[in-house]
Amino acid sequence: MKGLIQDYQLTVPAILQRTETLYGPKEIVTRKPDKSFHRYTYTDFVTRAKKLAVALDDLGLEPYDRVATLAWNTHEHLEAYFGVPSSGRVLHTINPRLSPDDIAYIIEHAGDRVLLIDETMVKLLDGFKDDVSLEHVFVFGSAPEGLESYEDLLAGADEGAFRYPDLDEEDAAAICYTSGTTGRPKGALYSHRAIALHSMASAMADTIGIRERDVVMPVVPMFHVNAWGLPYTCTLVGATQVMPGAHLDPESLLEDLANERVTVTAGVPTIWLGILHALDADPETYDLSALRSMIVGGSAAPEGVIRAYKERHGLNVVHAWGMTEMSPLGTICNLRSMMDDLTEDERYRIKAKQGSPVPFIEVRAMAEGEPVPWDGESMGELEVRGPWVASAYFNTDEGADKFTDDGWFRTGDIVTIDENGYVEIQDRTKDLIKSGGEWISSVALENALMSHEAVAEAAVIAIPDEKWQERPLGVVVLKEGAEATEEELLSHLSGEFPKWSLPDAMEFVEEIPHTATGKALKMKLREQFQDYTPAGS
Repeated sequence: MKGLIQDYQLTVPAILQRTETLYGPKEIVTRKPDKSFHRYTYTDFVTRAKKLAVALDDLGLEPYDRVATLAWNTHEHLEAYFGVPSSGRVLHTINPRLSPDDIAYIIEHAGDRVLLIDETMVKLLDGFKDDVSLEHVFVFGSAPEGLESYEDLLAGADEGAFRYPDLDEEDAAAICYTSGTTGRPKGALYSHRAIALHSMASAMADTIGIRERDVVMPVVPMFHVNAWGLPYTCTLVGATQVMPGAHLDPESLLEDLANERVTVTAGVPTIWLGILHALDADPETYDLSALRSMIVGGSAAPEGVIRAYKERHGLNVVHAWGMTEMSPLGTICNLRSMMDDLTEDERYRIKAKQGSPVPFIEVRAMAEGEPVPWDGESMGELEVRGPWVASAYFNTDEGADKFTDDGWFRTGDIVTIDENGYVEIQDRTKDLIKSGGEWISSVALENALMSHEAVAEAAVIAIPDEKWQERPLGVVVLKEGAEATEEELLSHLSGEFPKWSLPDAMEFVEEIPHTATGKALKMKLREQFQDYTPAGS
């Protein structure tokens, strides 16, 4: 027997219609290329999103056709987030930091017919335009000669022709591609239902807890897994949205946080490290008293960074974890009431973990075909399932082995899970170091290194070793003007790690290469140091 409940479809247009009905006067703020601000209301936003949907109809696009974007966090990009899926097409956000070859590949693989591109990114077209079969390119902002204007596209559309569509919640709404660190980029195709449920779960009090009265600034780019879903969540609840545009330097971000009285923000650790250095150098200029939560994800934030923000600046850093294949939110690290009686050190230790699964996401760690116990020590590969987790990659068999026969997704992260369900990533399967039969976590070593006051960034990689198979090598970037020796850094680690797990050496470099999503590109480091021999060996 089934329940007697209305068949209401969970879709992106349903979110847009709610916003139109309830939150018209609320504001959306964008930092423009010249650093001035564009401000308009949700009413203005809804009007333009509707016009975009009608304009796509006028272009003759078919249902489910893909519309790509190459753009920063702006109000125009937000219009695409809603206008494209509300027209029955599929939004395809593209990471501009990918190589031209990868951009061309995913445009063709996705079958994109239209590209919406930011005026600051137009030069990227030179790298791939001859290798793709796009039918239209429209420019957000000032369109150079020979390219079509997004504003002209909207101006020619009749808002009155828009009707909220009766879409199936299982229909495709958006697609994001992985960064392609292992093979070609692969597409995760999100349904309307997945986006709606992800938005509701994200807004819950013990998740990110976004409310109508919040002012939210996603620093994580809208081309990176839909800015972790924040534009959809904020629009669902009517929160004020602040879009930083292309200005991601610490000074600009601090100005935005202070001047707009931002309450919630989110970004990768490299962003927060830069802001921390700026605040340490100038703690008085910026009033961040409104800021209640800084979400960090993409890679692990060292415990030392979490401590520094709280103890030196009174700011709360909250760990989150997810993946492109998860739309992306999987876990978040909010402390529970049972942890109130823990010592301060114990609470910081928990906050440095990736957290427990958000509602409707299930997790398990597998080793040799069996789940490992939730004891905080046993390591296994993290597997997940839930209503916004991919069940396959779009239009390819590559990566099919990541999807298990019993319906779980293999993340490639090696983790422990404690008795309270808090996940702690120890490493990626490809980055874990096996030395003399013992596993060494590069992530744990990196986080400890970055807690040293002289270290700006650190990566730990495996180098070949004739006796032990592999040994760890530390690759370190020092803060400007700071000094540290190899002996000092090894001494810093020695109190936390057994001697056999310490790096054999430290290499000091000017910079560490990064992936298109801001993570340390360890593959390049391994290539760079593949013939490395520590001094004295």
